Amino acid sequence: MALSSNLDLVEVSPKAKPPVCRLMDYGKFKYQQSKRSHVAKQNQKVVHLKEVKMKPKIEEHDFQFKLRNALRFLEDGDKVKVGVRFMGRQIAHKDLGVELLEKFQAEIGEDGSVEQPIRSEGRSMHMIIAPPKKRK
Repeated sequence: MALSSNLDLVEVSPKAKPPVCRLMDYGKFKYQQSKRSHVAKQNQKVVHLKEVKMKPKIEEHDFQFKLRNALRFLEDGDKVKVGVRFMGRQIAHKDLGVELLEKFQAEIGEDGSVEQPIRSEGRSMHMIIAPPKKRK
């Protein structure tokens, strides 16, 4: 029947008893599947991880500049990794880094939520802030 009508015999469900087959144009079927997957990819939102780096002895204007950049990244829907890098003997004063990251978190406020709390790794300390969930 498939050959006489220029169609393909396609096995739809091989595990069923008895196996289910359909007569269809297989090329057209593959084309429609690729179209559906293409549309699904277009509707996906890719979230990037942006990074803001600071040192423990940062001036207020520089801090505000970094904060504005982080808020802009969050508005665009990207996650922000906020890092503090310790140079030389500054590593002895990790409390300054924690204070700085907590101040950053307080300044962000409702515009972002902490996805990963403050973590120390070697000579750096960082946390990850995600954009807030959209309310319906």
